[in-house]
Amino acid sequence: MPLDSAERLYLERQVTLARAVLVALALVALLEMSGTTQRPASVLFLAAYLVVALAVVVYQRIVGEGHFQIPLAADVAILAVFLVLTPSVSASWFLFLFVVFALATRGSTRAMLGLVSAASVAIILRVAATEPFSWRGLWRWLSIGLGTLVSGLGMGFLGARERDHLERRQFLEKLTQLLQFDRGLTESIRQTLGELILEFGCEQACLAIRDDELERIFVWKVRAAEREPTGPETLSPSRSDTFLADAFEVSLCWEYKDGKNGGFGWDRRTGHRVRALLAPPPSTREEFGARSLLAVTIDAGGRPAGRVLLINPEKRFTPADLRWLEQIVRHIGPPMENVFRLRHLRARAVESERSRISRDLHDGILQTLLSLNIQLDVLRRKFPWTPEQAGKELETLQTTVKQESEELRRMVTDLRPIRVESADMRELMFGFAERYRNESGLAVDLFIEDRNLRLPDRICREMFQIYREALNNVKKHASASHVVVKLGQDEAKVSLVVDDNGRGFSFSGQFTSEELDRLRLGPISIKERTRSVGGTLTVESNPGHGARLTVEIPLN
Repeated sequence: MPLDSAERLYLERQVTLARAVLVALALVALLEMSGTTQRPASVLFLAAYLVVALAVVVYQRIVGEGHFQIPLAADVAILAVFLVLTPSVSASWFLFLFVVFALATRGSTRAMLGLVSAASVAIILRVAATEPFSWRGLWRWLSIGLGTLVSGLGMGFLGARERDHLERRQFLEKLTQLLQFDRGLTESIRQTLGELILEFGCEQACLAIRDDELERIFVWKVRAAEREPTGPETLSPSRSDTFLADAFEVSLCWEYKDGKNGGFGWDRRTGHRVRALLAPPPSTREEFGARSLLAVTIDAGGRPAGRVLLINPEKRFTPADLRWLEQIVRHIGPPMENVFRLRHLRARAVESERSRISRDLHDGILQTLLSLNIQLDVLRRKFPWTPEQAGKELETLQTTVKQESEELRRMVTDLRPIRVESADMRELMFGFAERYRNESGLAVDLFIEDRNLRLPDRICREMFQIYREALNNVKKHASASHVVVKLGQDEAKVSLVVDDNGRGFSFSGQFTSEELDRLRLGPISIKERTRSVGGTLTVESNPGHGARLTVEIPLN
């Protein structure tokens, strides 16, 4: 995977710092030599190279985003010149190791291996050319060559490991970005599985999630050549074995080859190898046409929830592949769980709002329309005989239709999204109270204790909706003539009190929202909105003498 600009810049800075450190060590090794064998030209050459290397480090530190780099070809040329100028093999080793590290971090594996091999042979030949031949000396030459080879391969491994670490971190960040609620659950999972197919070179990837509450299994399958996105399959728990592939506790790789089954795996909790590994059920192989597969458990809420399966790679799976897939699944588990939870919460919110709208329509406008239909039928029957009375009843019906039209208009207005902030809260509440007085004819006294409200936007929005809903309930049901509303705030909470002099509720006394739930009483919409922001609702009713509704929402 090509590295992004940030990761490339990080590796360039690592190479720049390594150059300065290893050149300084080479200069120290050169100065440690006996004065008779030193060559001033090699010391000056290396000192100049060190000054340039340090200058590049300082430049990148000051500029920050600077991309200035000494070309790697120049480093290779400097190494070759230094090998000619210096009699010290140990000093040249440090420059050699730096060039190997730089090649490895840039992904030039073949060039790195070629340099290590050539340098090992060159150093053997150079030592052999400066010393008389002897069998004892031959072993020394070979030891120096072997040390060069091993140290070069070790430094190359460190550089390649650093690059591999950055590539993997970049891949995990990419998967996290794919698992976004705005993309939708199915599309997020489909793209994530597609990236796993590319990363491991597989024919197919599958995510199976078991929902114990719904007693169903949801299965997403993506093929490498697939073009059209598909939604999840919803299956019964009887298909668990097929998609969950043995026990949740085991991460496994399994191969079907020449009529023989075999594989490896370990307990994902302890990392201990499982000696007697159970084969996935035959239905798993039949479902996917599997020749080989990886199976790793994904958690939700700290408990096993499903499996990620990779099927039929271009080459055989290795233990390193299984460990890498485990790391990926551990990383994507929390963001995927968040997408599931947000989707579930949105579905519940939509269901709750639909229920409220349905209830309001059924208890309000639909009942009125039914009454209108009955009255019109009665009026039709008596019209020819009592035209005067029919005219009065038609006027009454016209008034009713007008009132219900206004109520329907109010409901449509309430359904529109509303944005309420602290700075607007006071003005919006007074504006609604004025319209309410004009439309209902009720006297409304609104008291807002703090002129500078400091509330989160969500609390402002829900509190305003509760205020509006409470006043509309008073107009429809309370038969009141006067309403008093108080809004107050302190350091711990914000409170809203709506007090009317109407007929009250059907019950007498003071009850919390939990007690109202048990008794199946109280304003349902207001109870749900209060709970959604962690607040408490109290309703006090005195039949025939009014009611008081109190909402308190904590600010922490």
